[in-house]
Amino acid sequence: MRVQREIVRQQAHRLLDEVAAELAAARQPLATYRVQLHAGFTFEGAAAIARYLAELGITDLYTSPILRAAPGSMHGYDVLDYGSINPELGGDEGYGRLARALHDAGLGHVLDIVPNHMGVGSGNALWLDLLENGPSAQGAKFFDIEWHPVKEELAGKVLVPVLGDRYGAVLERGEIQLELHEGAFRVRYYDHVFPVNPRSYGQILGHRIEELEKKLGKSEALDELKSIIFVLEHMPSRHEQDPARREERRREKEVVKRRVAALCASSAAVREHLEENVRIFNGTTGKPRSFDLLDKLLDAQVYRLAHWRVSSEEINYRRFFDINSLAAVRMEDPEVFEHAHRLPLRLLAEGKINGLRVDHPDGLAYPRRYFRLLQDARIVQRAQARAQQRGLSWEELEAEVREELGQSNDPRLQRPLYVVAEKILGRTETLPASWAVAGTTGYDFLNSLNGIFVARENAEKLQKIYFRFIHGVIDFADLVYQKKKLILYTAMASEMNLLARQLNRISEGNRWTRDFTLYALRSALIEVIACFPVYRSYIEEPGHVDERDRNYILQAVACARRRNPTENASIYDFIGSILLQKFAAYVEESERPAQHAFAVKLQQVLGPVMAKGLEDTAFYVYNRLVSLNEVGGEPEHFGNTVESFHEQNGQRARKWPRSLLATATHDTKRGEDTRVRIDALSELPEDWRKTAIAFVRRTEKLRREVDGRFAPDRNEQMLLLQTLIGAWPLRIEELPLLRDRLIPYIIKAAKEAKTNTSWIQEDQRWEEALRAYVEGLFALPLRHPLWKGLQPFAGRICEIGMHNSLSQVVLKIASPGVPDFYQGTELWDLSLVDPDNRRPVDFESRKRILEGLRASALSRDELARELYASWRDGRIKLFLTHAALQARKDRSSVFAGGGYVPLAPEGSRAANLCAFARTGRDGDIAIAVAPRLVAALLDGARLPPERFSGTFLPVPGLKAGAVLQDAFTGKERPVTERGLAVDQLFTTLPVALLTMQRS
Repeated sequence: MRVQREIVRQQAHRLLDEVAAELAAARQPLATYRVQLHAGFTFEGAAAIARYLAELGITDLYTSPILRAAPGSMHGYDVLDYGSINPELGGDEGYGRLARALHDAGLGHVLDIVPNHMGVGSGNALWLDLLENGPSAQGAKFFDIEWHPVKEELAGKVLVPVLGDRYGAVLERGEIQLELHEGAFRVRYYDHVFPVNPRSYGQILGHRIEELEKKLGKSEALDELKSIIFVLEHMPSRHEQDPARREERRREKEVVKRRVAALCASSAAVREHLEENVRIFNGTTGKPRSFDLLDKLLDAQVYRLAHWRVSSEEINYRRFFDINSLAAVRMEDPEVFEHAHRLPLRLLAEGKINGLRVDHPDGLAYPRRYFRLLQDARIVQRAQARAQQRGLSWEELEAEVREELGQSNDPRLQRPLYVVAEKILGRTETLPASWAVAGTTGYDFLNSLNGIFVARENAEKLQKIYFRFIHGVIDFADLVYQKKKLILYTAMASEMNLLARQLNRISEGNRWTRDFTLYALRSALIEVIACFPVYRSYIEEPGHVDERDRNYILQAVACARRRNPTENASIYDFIGSILLQKFAAYVEESERPAQHAFAVKLQQVLGPVMAKGLEDTAFYVYNRLVSLNEVGGEPEHFGNTVESFHEQNGQRARKWPRSLLATATHDTKRGEDTRVRIDALSELPEDWRKTAIAFVRRTEKLRREVDGRFAPDRNEQMLLLQTLIGAWPLRIEELPLLRDRLIPYIIKAAKEAKTNTSWIQEDQRWEEALRAYVEGLFALPLRHPLWKGLQPFAGRICEIGMHNSLSQVVLKIASPGVPDFYQGTELWDLSLVDPDNRRPVDFESRKRILEGLRASALSRDELARELYASWRDGRIKLFLTHAALQARKDRSSVFAGGGYVPLAPEGSRAANLCAFARTGRDGDIAIAVAPRLVAALLDGARLPPERFSGTFLPVPGLKAGAVLQDAFTGKERPVTERGLAVDQLFTTLPVALLTMQRS
């Protein structure tokens, strides 16, 4: 026996060693391209651009989720079925064709997956199972339900807030209808369909049965109906937890449905009787008492239908943020994890995908554990495949493989699967080193890079301009705190009620803390959460909190205590001790699991509150310079130094060399070129001040009075003006086309700000005033003083923004990490927030442009010169993207995992440059050089190279006489005694990407 186990152990060891070698050699993305899949852009559309992407220099297509989602979904995050590919995208066959097209083009596929939540509705079998069978449902373990919520009437029920009006009004208008469908009863509210608890079928089947008996007398049909009713009366309840009884319920309810269907098919009298019962239950409009039967039936269901507004206070399932149609999933359950990842793991095994992007891991109970499980699942999958190929018994090997894997220190087995996490990091926050991921989806890089195009020395000037413009002062930190509290008291009040109830149960369980009232605990919790400085903490093990989280918790508790000096400080000590897992001496061992469970649950609320309070509220209120109001951004910090940018790049090169580098995503607040245009305002404070004043003066008559206030208010005008300039069309005749994009944008922005209107409580008069204001702007002829005054300034901003954009392209592609391109952004990206940034992309024109560039008879230098001169058509951006990506491919050892060396320019224009070197094996080197803060250097739309006369770029390790080649122009650039002469680098283009010539 001992010998046999040793043989199995050795086999397991060899398998893991082979798997480690296999996965270490697996392809890794060098450059990704994100597309949003939906019914208007399916697998077929993605397959059609595969060859184009490969020719552009992309190595991996990166798609939104592909699993079956809610009908008409434009994003795929409302997954209904973890086990099937979305038929709206093309289903299995369509995906197979896409996979072949990607393979033929030499592209990989990075797939976005959604472990945190599912879309709920009539298409989600797990959700319907839950609504039919309650806690006894197989689907019950999938969703995070509080079966004992604050409101006692909801005990054992799920609140489903889908009604457009109060329940009673909706019911008595006949909008809720009972239906009999193939032997099953169900409830319909417009497109929403809900199952009926089988135990309550008897209310319908038995109604008026005496009348049926009189009509039929003794008959087999009547006996069958009574038999069905008898079975229903003795069916296990929805609260049953015994596995055998739960299985009995599952089996018998389906038998009952088949028997009812068969009975209706065989007996017209019974069918007509039941159809009439359904009609009676559905009541008669104008007769309130006629709805009593349906009301009683609905009361017997697992769910309670309610007005959608009730959700903010009473909903008792954890949601994705505050979206009622997205229910959070308990991914910490092993069975749930296995079910949710079966299909992605299959696609990995088939070689159809080679990487994963994980959506919103902060919503998971244990993100670190989740990523480890994901990596281990891939490793075990490959070990099993190898064992089966060799005819080895996996039943014998599996336990040994898993045990050895859990003890392994082989670095090849730590992060073998390419996984990136959609994690938002604060300015000084770092990605947890324990996460088994390649890095983030790139918001940290976006903000770091964007910040270097902001003139930090003008922070005070821009602030004065802003505060004078709005006739007020905004403290950003206090704004975020107040907006997070607003979210906690409104949109996420139900989550706070549940947390407070959970905390109250903990406090009531000990005589030292039972005097804390539920209201006081809820109030203190809100304060601590509102003060939390980052998106969340990561407490996993009872009694253990790492130093990172300890500091954040102490900071939040201290802030809450400081902001509430009249409150009992001991209540904050109580909350702090639980979050810090500092189990006080009076806390019994039996009480600790509840305290740990509370800390874990609270952490899952922190992220949504921060996102809603900061990104979706404060970012639409604090409009000093809105290019800084970006996902992962901290707009109170006015820009970023080049030194800080280098520091973050260097850290990524050392720790996360495969992290994504994003400048635009489907979730960014504005397009990447819109953003860097708005950055340019920081360089021209006086011109910006005059422009803003003139804009207000010339549009004053377009504002409307709404309840004693003028709409738009000054803050909304500030946001609109910056947005107008950022999205200014490159041809003035296209300006009127901007109107229909700005109208929905400014209304959405006002709702997000929650100052004058909101999503929950719309002020239609205010929104109509905003619409009329924008319509009034664009009704003015182009010769109007408003447009004639704006055009020169906007034109200048466009020219500065163009140079910022070209620098952004080069620095992004050359930086450590994997450059990620959002659909269509290889040409100018002047989009706004979604849905504007999800408009259809004209890929045919992009294909033609790339083909034209590749087939050009001009020399590279001549072509680059011509493209720079005709920059408005966007070809220059695509040209730089293509050339830089080709350079990355040609020198993957330099760019993918190579070293990073910040370069320090010398001379009068040193501050106007950002430059660094990437180093590889055998002395191979690449150097990126890009200008910044160019407003004072431009001559119209051109950056004259002589502006950099006397500015040099020393390159450590390169001797005078060494020759580099520009990847864009093909020109040779010699190294002098002082380094590279910057004016010589920019003779053709205002950017350079240099590589060492190879013999």
